[in-house]
Order: sequence, then structure tokens, then C-alpha cells
Amino acid sequence: MKHVVVIGGGTGTFTVLSALKKYPLHLSVIVSMADDGGSTGMLRDQYGVLPPGSVRQSLVALSDSESILRELFSYRFNEGGLHGHNFGNLFLTALEKITGDFTLALREASIILNVNGEVVPVTLDDVRLYAELEDGRMLRGETQIDVPKSSTRVPIKKIWLQPEAKMNPSVKRVLHHADLIIIGPGDIYTSVIPNLLVKGVPEAIRASKAKKVYIANTMTKFGETNGFSGKDFVEKIEEYLGKKVLDYAIFNNKKPASSVLKKYKKEQAELVSVEGLNLKNKEPKYILADLLDSGGLIRHSQKKLAKVILSLL
Repeated sequence: MKHVVVIGGGTGTFTVLSALKKYPLHLSVIVSMADDGGSTGMLRDQYGVLPPGSVRQSLVALSDSESILRELFSYRFNEGGLHGHNFGNLFLTALEKITGDFTLALREASIILNVNGEVVPVTLDDVRLYAELEDGRMLRGETQIDVPKSSTRVPIKKIWLQPEAKMNPSVKRVLHHADLIIIGPGDIYTSVIPNLLVKGVPEAIRASKAKKVYIANTMTKFGETNGFSGKDFVEKIEEYLGKKVLDYAIFNNKKPASSVLKKYKKEQAELVSVEGLNLKNKEPKYILADLLDSGGLIRHSQKKLAKVILSLL
């Protein structure tokens, strides 16, 4: 059975895992531990736990449990004292407090949810994400970077973790045994690259004999990737991973209806352009395909994405 490792966090990673879990593959996911927004942020601040949000999403994606249990772990309270909290986040927080160890809490949650695969936090250190903007201003925390406070945003110059994070030993193990490593899709500065900021992770990816693939986002995101082209996404990943490491970069080349694009214009989000990509490029080789889901949202189709990924195995 082929071993596929997905690196990221958030909705993009959930989509890839959900797409691949239907096939006979051994799946592992390495998730960012820099989240500090919403329910996750409140639990980190109040209880001193590691961020449960991205871990929870990946557990749910890989769960073979009844749908009611998956829905329970995704349930968000909308009123009362628990307003804004997610049940799964509360559950993982309680498990960490009971076991005294995030790894043990994750193991127990995996059993309860009947997880088919392995969820691996990229680090077990308590870290925060920082960014420096092109004008010299500093931003502390994933939320400050992810959600701009004004209608304009100076481009991000660089990001880093503080304190310096040590790699979870399990990361090296799953990367070593991988046949295919998938990076992305997801918010590049707040979900994807934070994994590459952990000491030893880029080196472990480079050392793996697996094929390495980057899946680009379908849309740019205000505050992170304003005006980014497809080439910009790849170059930003290479800045933190290293050049000539990626074997493939996958892009959507289907243009949605103008009425759908119009909705995203209000959010200052644009379709990621594949113009300017050298299709004769070898490292990485660019793969362009219709990857869009049907409906009113511009997002990856699980079925179409799985088809392209499986062709690389």
C-alpha cells in the first residue's frame, strides 16, 4: 500500500485528506501548530494547551466513524458561555489535561474517532507565528497575519516561529516512509509554510525519496497573497523549502463564471493565474487541470484532485 503524507493545516488539508481516504492508501498528515485564532486561541490562552484546531480537522477528515460522531467533533456552539467554541477543540483540550500529554490525547482521540491514518503535529513546542511586513511593521500571532485590520495590507516580507521549534520525531519517521509528499493547498503564510519553519522539517522532506508535490490554491487571499501568480506561490514555497526539491506543482486552469468571481472581488480575492508558467519546466513539472468543484464556491473538487494525485503514484 502506497504511503501518502500531506503537509498543511486547515480547510485545504481537510479537502485533500477527504479526497484520498476513499482509496487504498496509507495516509499521514503533518499539521501546523501555530494556530491561535477563535476557539483554539481562547483555549491556548486560558488552559496553556497546544492548538487543537488543525489537528481536530484532520482527525475528522480521516475518521471512519459514523457521521454523527464526525459532526459532533465539528460542532460549534453559537450561544451561551461556550459561544465560539468547537466541541472537538474542547474534547482535545480535556484529553490533554487528563493525560498530561498532547501526543497521548491525540492517540486516544484517534481511537475514539476510528481514524484511518495518522495525524502528526509538526512540533510539540508552544510556538507563535510572527511576520514582518515590507514597511518594517511586525505582526504577532497567526490571527494578526491571517485577518488584516484594514482594507489595505502591505505585503509580507518574511515569517518565523518564536521560540524556535523542534521537530516532532514522528515527522521524520512518516516522511522517511512516504511514497508521495503533498504540500498544500491552504493559506500559504498561516497554514502551509509554518510547517517548513520548524527546525529539521525542510531537511527531512529533502532527504525523503518520495515524490514531492505542491498543490496551489485556486484563489489569492487578501492579506497574504494579494496579486500572487501561480509562479509566485511556487517561489514562496521554494524560499522556505529549497529550490529543486518539488517534483510537481499542481494548478487549476479552469476559469469559473464571472458571476462567481464577482462575489470574491468583494473579499479582494482573485483567481490564481497560471499565465507565465513554463510548461517545459522540470523541477517542478507544472500540472494544469480543471480542478474546480461545481457550485457557487471556488474550491478544489475532491474527485478531480484525487484523480490527478493518484496519477502520480
